Amino acid sequence: MGVVSPLGNNVQTFWNNLINGKSGISSIDTFDVTDHKAKIAGIIRDFDAEKILGKSEARRLDRFSQFALAAAEEAWEDAKLDLNNIDAERLGVYVGSGIGGIETLIENIDTLRQKGPRRVSPTLVPAMISNAAAAQISIKWNAMGPSMSPVSACAIGNTAIGEAFRLIRSGEADVVFAGGTEAAITDLSMASFGNATALSQRNNDPEKASRPFDQARDGFVMSEGAGILILESLTHALRRKAKIYSEVIGYGASSDAHHIVATHPEGKGAFNAMRSAIRNANISPDEVNVISAHATSTKVGDISETKAMKQLFGEKAYQIPVTANKSMLGHMLGAAGGVEAIALAMSLKEGIIPPTINLENPDPSCDLDYVPTVARQMNMKTGLSNSFGFGGHNAAVILKKYEDETICSNKVKL
Repeated sequence: MGVVSPLGNNVQTFWNNLINGKSGISSIDTFDVTDHKAKIAGIIRDFDAEKILGKSEARRLDRFSQFALAAAEEAWEDAKLDLNNIDAERLGVYVGSGIGGIETLIENIDTLRQKGPRRVSPTLVPAMISNAAAAQISIKWNAMGPSMSPVSACAIGNTAIGEAFRLIRSGEADVVFAGGTEAAITDLSMASFGNATALSQRNNDPEKASRPFDQARDGFVMSEGAGILILESLTHALRRKAKIYSEVIGYGASSDAHHIVATHPEGKGAFNAMRSAIRNANISPDEVNVISAHATSTKVGDISETKAMKQLFGEKAYQIPVTANKSMLGHMLGAAGGVEAIALAMSLKEGIIPPTINLENPDPSCDLDYVPTVARQMNMKTGLSNSFGFGGHNAAVILKKYEDETICSNKVKL
């Protein structure tokens, strides 16, 4: 697994900060925010693209592709895979981005207006297209198997993991890079989201701004980064005695079919995605021990997700711990699902549930166990992770703690 995040640019640092309830949100200092409504974000710090990728490669890549390659590199080293012992035609890449290379696009629009068309970069298009990250990973690791860049807005990470899971289970691949990446903290993006009143304006207290399920929440906090996992068939993993974090055992997807930006108020699509994932995993709702909520800290979204969990789990919903990583990370958009799946895999492995920080006065409509303020130790076997996106896209994945047992053909490890 590999991470680039506001809480650290490797899995261990990220995980340590997450379980210690540290916020990665800070004031924006990368451009002038004087006239912006929202002036805070989850910015990646201490990321030296040239040191990681080399000067020439870093310069021709947009920031979102830089993040993806860095996270993929960590995942590859963590997996201890050897290209000499892999069938390149069965090595796939399912990595997406919600917005793609918007920073590169904006820079070249400015160049066009100020200096004319002859000064626009010839590498603009290959740098900005949203499949660039997946393509760059494929090229670097000679991954000649299926490659896809899903665009399901903020559900991308889970969509990528779920579709990669299906690909491996169908027998069409042995190993797949899966996840999402995003680098959209720009003047333009912040202005648009801010004018849509979607962002928190708690500018004087950045670390307290993202507060899922809290009565005083006032919108999400934009963030950036990447979360890449390497999925592998269980037989392939066991054959090479790989380290296994957990198993992907279920995936469900749905559409709200309701509104381009607003979630279904009753959580209909979220319910359908979670139910499909549970059915796909061939388990009962009672077997789910922990839920990683999408929980962006918006008024309607947090309530609708809570309603969906209550509808699916009934009275058991009050007994299942629910964690909201975005309280610390902010909303990483297309990268969120991949990063949160990594957090869930670590939770199952280590027996620790990260806290939902800033939950000081719960919204009366949000009355489940959201693991407020402090991490919780708990022996868990099965976890569910939710990701929802603009356009009504919903994706849920189910991970199971790995236990050495008889090989089953429908299992996929990460």
